[in-house]
Amino acid sequence: MVKLYIKQKVFSIGDKYNIFNEEGQTVFTVQSEIFTFGAKIHLYDATGSEVYYIEQKLFRFLPEYHIYSGNTLCAIIKKEFTFFTPRLTITSQFGDYTFEGNLFGMDFTILCNGMVIGELHKAWLSWGDSYELIVNTDDDVPLFCALAIAIDNCIHNENRR
Repeated sequence: MVKLYIKQKVFSIGDKYNIFNEEGQTVFTVQSEIFTFGAKIHLYDATGSEVYYIEQKLFRFLPEYHIYSGNTLCAIIKKEFTFFTPRLTITSQFGDYTFEGNLFGMDFTILCNGMVIGELHKAWLSWGDSYELIVNTDDDVPLFCALAIAIDNCIHNENRR
């Protein structure tokens, strides 16, 4: 099991995040492009190499995001129409996942074929967006970091617009 902490940089142009491990070391950094239509976000590893690129698809009834590794489409995130709790479905080359949120969209359970494989918890009182990401397998860590950033953008940034 891997625990990571996602912390948004507050006073920056565009969205910027650092993703830390339990020892406080930066594992990934996230940088959004500015002056674009729709979100365009890059996830970099500790060496500065791009791991994933997240792009918001425009002109959709419900929010949709695509995640790329290089030029390869790796995952599609779609927000489902629900009345009380947010729910997102992810179709990816690694498997199909569901993120189910609580009433306030602060806590998510990550499911694969009905089995819990991780959790995403948003901090209630924090300066900027902060999350705790728990992933049960080491292999999925970069993908779930990209999914967490896309979900933050989809759920919380969409609500601000």
